[in-house]
This record gives sequence, structure tokens and C-alpha cells, in this order.
Amino acid sequence: MIHQFKSEGYNIVLDVNSGAVHVVDDLVYDLVKVVEPIYAGGVTDVDTMKAAVLVAGDLSASDEEIGEAVEEIMELAKAGKLFSKDVYEPYIDKFKERGSYVKALCLHIAHDCNLACKYCFASEGEYNGERGLMSAEVGKKALDLLVRESGSHVNLEVDFFGGEPTLNFDVVKEIVRYGRSLEKEHNKKFRFTLTTNGILLNDDIQEFANKEMSNMVLSIDGRKEINDRMRPTRGGQGSYDTIIPKFIKAAESRNQMNYYVRGTYTKFNKDFSEDVLHLADLGFEQISVEPVVAQPEDDYALSMEDVPFLKDQYDKLAHEMLIRRKDGKPFNFFHFMIDLSGGPCVYKRLSGCGAGCEYLAVTPWGDLYPCHQFVGNEKFLMGNVDEGVTKPEIRDRFAACNVYSKPACKDCFAKFYCSGGCAANSYNFHGDITSSYEVGCELQKKRVECAIMLKCAEAFGKDENTAE
Repeated sequence: MIHQFKSEGYNIVLDVNSGAVHVVDDLVYDLVKVVEPIYAGGVTDVDTMKAAVLVAGDLSASDEEIGEAVEEIMELAKAGKLFSKDVYEPYIDKFKERGSYVKALCLHIAHDCNLACKYCFASEGEYNGERGLMSAEVGKKALDLLVRESGSHVNLEVDFFGGEPTLNFDVVKEIVRYGRSLEKEHNKKFRFTLTTNGILLNDDIQEFANKEMSNMVLSIDGRKEINDRMRPTRGGQGSYDTIIPKFIKAAESRNQMNYYVRGTYTKFNKDFSEDVLHLADLGFEQISVEPVVAQPEDDYALSMEDVPFLKDQYDKLAHEMLIRRKDGKPFNFFHFMIDLSGGPCVYKRLSGCGAGCEYLAVTPWGDLYPCHQFVGNEKFLMGNVDEGVTKPEIRDRFAACNVYSKPACKDCFAKFYCSGGCAANSYNFHGDITSSYEVGCELQKKRVECAIMLKCAEAFGKDENTAE
């Protein structure tokens, strides 16, 4: 499968199955479209291909130029970097039969929050249930379960989540200390992450986070008027002025590494590139701003009608990132970060985040769900920290969810980068985790294109013909 697109003056050809990316001239770009169906029909001899192309093509180039370009294309095909076969699909049944283990947990330290974000899927931290704080006992049992169910995996991920986890930070500290006490005995290494809205962030919390948290996620939506519209306090006041100085201090204290300022854009700020650039202008170098996922009846929801404008915003952002790189003021945008060297591992590329299998969410009461977005939906209650997974049929459903089980992914060029998208979004819109959320898919495809273009721009100075 081939995907071709033009961006920032680059003619880009992506060989989907191999992951090879080629920056080519106009003639080769046009010829790839001519050669692909002929090659798929079984023509692999160079001279035969030249003859077939000259018959089939209507190109403003000499026969000699066309012949040379065809030779280049066929060399790439011979090397497995163009028109390559899908080597994963024949083994997907074995992939689905891989052993079950857990290597990441999302601990819902607090089903409570001091903000009242209007788009919050967690219903202001309560997850459509009662308020509550996780006890240290439940948190420790969760870590015991993770150690027990992680098999030979050494590196384990634990995200302190909410609601707002700093409402229960003494318990966070106790759970971290307990985790560290388990590492040597069980040959494990915990990588802790703290997700916070910043309202209660102070020097003591930041000092502990800098010592123990491998990553911090700092929630802010961008410009003051945008953030305060969607992320007010429970009293209706804005949160921007409170959190900005704390977040700037947090980012600097972590040397602009191992954190993200993470926002959500909605119909009220479809010009979200301005929010990303606003955060960059404040000095943040690690930024993630993502589209809201909401039902059509919500006044802030995005729709397919918004997609063309939103795609233009991603192009605008990518263009500005190129300019800032040249000016020595680069920043990372999470959705434009991509690995063209074959990573992540094949399992990750085929099935994504591992929700319901490798990754589980734990409520304050110790209940287990496939991920934080399923919490509160009793259909997806998988077990508890005392007994472990008591409904393996739910785990099996998620284990069978991959890019080949989703009809919309079959012919999509982005499938090995998005790994089939978010199962929760698919379920919430279509009642099926193997379905697809159309708005999300369209935006993901544009983000992949922008990410590939940025990689090409980065590599172009090293090799004037190709970036692979």
C-alpha cells in the first residue's frame, strides 16, 4: 500500500507496510501512481515495467527520463521499500493468542475535583458515581496486582489520575514509597506519572514529583479566555491565572523535559494552533493539545463539518514549527512526534495502548476497568484488586481488537501509527470497540502526514533525495 501527499514543498511517498518514507521529484511522484497497479499485477522485470509505463502513462518527460525514474522505483521495490507486502496480517491469530499480562495501571486516586471542566468525561471527577478518595491500602493492592500480573516485564507504568490526584496527595506519596520498596525484591522498576490541573500544585508537591515522577501532565487549554471558558473552578472562576505561574515553574524545574502541558480544543477554539503557539510563547517546550470527544448534542462538540478547517490548523502549526526550528526556538507537539525507524514494537503498532489487557484503570474502591474512559460503565467492570481480573471475556475482547479487526483500518495508510485509534471513542459513538470514530480518524491521518513531513524536513539536509 502506498500513500502520497505534498506538504511544504516536499513530494512524499509513504510505503505503508515497510514504513519507508521517500522524498521524490515531480516525475517519480507521478510515476509511482502509474507503476503501483502494474507492479501489483505481477510485473517485476524492469524493462517490461518501462514498456508498460510508457503505454499507460501520459507524462511530460522524455522516454529516457521516464526509464531512469522507473529504474529507481523498481530498485526501491526490490529492496522492500516500495510496494512491500504486509508481513503482519498472516500472523495476526498468533498475535491475538499472546500471553496475558499487565504492565500499566491508571490509579484513580481521587473521584473528586476542584475544577468543573465543561467537557470532562469524568463528570467533574465523579465518573457518574459517588465522590471518593483511594486509600493507601487499595493503592498498595493495585501495585501488588501489577507486580503479580506483569510476568517478566521489568518496567511498569503507574499514572496517578483523577479527578484531581493532588486532593489525595499524601496517599500518592505512600503508594510511591510502597512501590519503591517492591522494586529490588521483584526486579521491577516503577515509572510514575502525575496528571494534575495545577490548582493545588505547590513547592512540596513539585519537589516530590521531580524526585519520583518520571512524567507530569499539566492540564491547560491554551489562551486565558479559552482555558477559563472550559476549565472554571466549581465556583465559576477561571483557573488560568492560578495555574500558569505554577506550570511555568514546574516545566523549568524539570529542565523542560519529562512533562507535557496538555489541553483540549473544542468547537469554541477551532483555531487551536493559536493555543499551541501561545503555550510555546510562554516557554513550554512539550505540548499536547487534543480534540475534544463529545456527543453531537454538546454545544462544544466537533463534527465532520469542522474537519477541513481543523486540518488546515494542523498544517499551519507544522509550518510554524519549521520556522521556529530555524529560528532556534523549537518545541515538541505530542501528535507530531513519530518514529520512522520501525518503532514502537509490533504489538503496539497493531493494537495501540493495550487497554483491557496490558493497561487497566483502578477506581478508588479497587474495581478494575479497561481504561479510565470506561470507568463507571458496569458492562466493562473486569474485576478488583483483591481477586484480579474475574471477567476474562472482557479482556479477551480487547485482546482481539487490532487494526485487522477494524474494517475502517484495513485500507488506511495511518493504521500502523494510530494502531486503530481509541477503543473508548469507538464504543461511545458506535457501541463497538472494533468500530471507528470518524472525526478522530480524519484528524489522525492529517497529524500523521504533518509528522512525516516534519521528519522529512529534519532529514532533508542530510540526504537530498530520501528520508527513511
